[in-house]
Amino acid sequence: MKNKEVKMKRIAVLFPGIGYHCDKPLLYYSRRLAQYAGYDIFPITYSFKKSGLKGNPEKMREAAGELMRQTEKALQGLRLKEYEDILFISKSLGTAIAARYAFEHDLNVRHILFTPLEQTFEYPVKNSIAFSGTADLWADTELIRKLCGESDIPLTVIDGADHSLETGDVLRNIDILKEVTEQVRNFIS
Repeated sequence: MKNKEVKMKRIAVLFPGIGYHCDKPLLYYSRRLAQYAGYDIFPITYSFKKSGLKGNPEKMREAAGELMRQTEKALQGLRLKEYEDILFISKSLGTAIAARYAFEHDLNVRHILFTPLEQTFEYPVKNSIAFSGTADLWADTELIRKLCGESDIPLTVIDGADHSLETGDVLRNIDILKEVTEQVRNFIS
């Protein structure tokens, strides 16, 4: 009898931002890398549409609460604790939801945090990498540096990049995407 190779049970859950869905470049290519690495893929879709969030803590709390409710519903019945490797790939407000969900459900998770917000660090986030831009109007770069440092999270800060990790130069955006995607690939493997 031949020995059968036992395959590790892995899942990657994608937590988009409010305006940054799972088919946008950072999440799309991360999902593809996870698929190639043998992960089951579970993208979450949010139906929350509200303006005036930036700089408004009350509206941000309301949005986070609604996204958390939608996340609970989306992941209901998904037996995450049966997986040996759980990867949460998140963007913007989705980073805070991913951190909170992992904490509240006592999950051992690895996180890829694209443009995390201050709220992300209200929950312990370990086994992670993070990416932020110096022109991100949704997050204070120095505060994100400090919070990542306190949590031992390697942070890549991209000079001149906005909340989508883009600049005004399309070719530079492609270079940034390539650099980020290479780091994500290394983290996934």
